[in-house]
Amino acid sequence: MEGNSGYKDYVAGLTAGIAMVVTGHPFDTVKVKGLYRGATSSFIGMAFESSLVFGIYSQTKLLLQGGSDGGKPQPPAIVPSAAFGGAIISFILCPSELVKCRMQVQGADSVVLSSSRYGGPLECALKTVKYEGITGIFRGGFTTLLRESIGNAVFFSTYEYVRYHLHLQLKDASFESSQLTDVGVGIMSGGLGGIACWTAVLPLDVAKTIIQTTPEKNQTRNPFRILQSIYARSGLRGCYTGLGPTIVRAFPANAAAIVTWELSAKLLGIKRDLN
Repeated sequence: MEGNSGYKDYVAGLTAGIAMVVTGHPFDTVKVKGLYRGATSSFIGMAFESSLVFGIYSQTKLLLQGGSDGGKPQPPAIVPSAAFGGAIISFILCPSELVKCRMQVQGADSVVLSSSRYGGPLECALKTVKYEGITGIFRGGFTTLLRESIGNAVFFSTYEYVRYHLHLQLKDASFESSQLTDVGVGIMSGGLGGIACWTAVLPLDVAKTIIQTTPEKNQTRNPFRILQSIYARSGLRGCYTGLGPTIVRAFPANAAAIVTWELSAKLLGIKRDLN
């Protein structure tokens, strides 16, 4: 990106988050156990989180690469910028996902007694703090930080490289750039970025869910020990539980996010290389 776009990067990220929720929400009921409730809170939360991660990534990358880089991806700027953005939002995601996971575990097909069920997300959060303390709401925080830092680094690296090479191929083929081709490039780069991201971090997500939903207080919170136990019991397949639905959701949701992000950036006057 060129110039100091400031708040505009965050606004563009906000629209990307909205697009991601709208596109990915129908797949959530397939990916997770039980009925996914709280669509409104998810909508608002994802928009805010996306605004932060896209904004932080854009601003930090611009700072690290010292301005325009002629379009060629620079890993020394991309990776730390994306990881930093992921680390920041992990502090927001951890408590919200803990509530979300616990609400899902008590779905209609759950063996959780009705007397022990949460009446809603707010009650779940309040009871967690009451019985587990303020640190209880951040249970699984280290694993969430790892997942978000690594996942965003993989996502943005894949996105930047795929985008760069697709534009080069179109240029070499003397294909005139248009709004339609930009959308096509956005779909492919965003979708493949999403697949790469979740392929890399799904085992951490599996471990995080166990950490956040297991009632035993003595349950280890070390994601690598949990994954080691899962691997010994169920092999690699166990570590990638839910891979199919996750990948099916990842492509359209992230493609929609990137296309919306890039279109919003153009409307806001944010100049990007290769545009």
